[in-house]
Amino acid sequence: MLLARTPADTRAIGAALADLLRPRDVVVLTGELGAGKTTLVQGIVRGLGAPEVVTSPTFTLVREYTGRLVVAHVDVYRLDRIQDVVDLALEEIADGEAVLVVEWGDAVAELLATDRLRVELVAADPSGADDARRIVVTPEGSGWRDRWDALASALDRWRESRS
Repeated sequence: MLLARTPADTRAIGAALADLLRPRDVVVLTGELGAGKTTLVQGIVRGLGAPEVVTSPTFTLVREYTGRLVVAHVDVYRLDRIQDVVDLALEEIADGEAVLVVEWGDAVAELLATDRLRVELVAADPSGADDARRIVVTPEGSGWRDRWDALASALDRWRESRS
C-alpha cells in the first residue's frame, strides 16, 4: 500500500507509473468521488511528456493526450448501460496503440483486457480532513509480470511504513 500525503505525491506516483507504460496497456482506476483518480492521471500524462492540461472526462467520456505514448483517459461514471461503453470502441482509440486509463473501470471490467493494472485510491482519513490518499496498485494478468519489480522499486518511496 502506498501513501500519497498530497496531490503532488499522487501526481508523482502517476509519473512513476508512466515510466513503465507500454502501448495497449490498460490501467483501471477505482475509488470514490474525489479520491484522486484524475490527479493520478495528471501525473501519468505529465510523466509521458504530454503538454496538455488534464481534466476529468466525465462529460466528454474520452480525452486523448499525446506524449511518448497516447493516453486515452476515459470516465465511465455517467454511462448507464454496458452498451454505451461498447459503443465507445475503446480498443480502436489511437489505432489500438494507446494506453487506456479508465476511471470507474471496475464497473466495466468485463469489457476491458484481462491484462491490466488496477489502481485503487482511498482517502487516508475517512473524515476527509486532509488530502492524504492510500493507493493500492495491483497487476492483473501476466502483462505486468516482467515489469512488476521495476514498478515496485519506482513506487517504493511512497510505500506506507508499518509501525
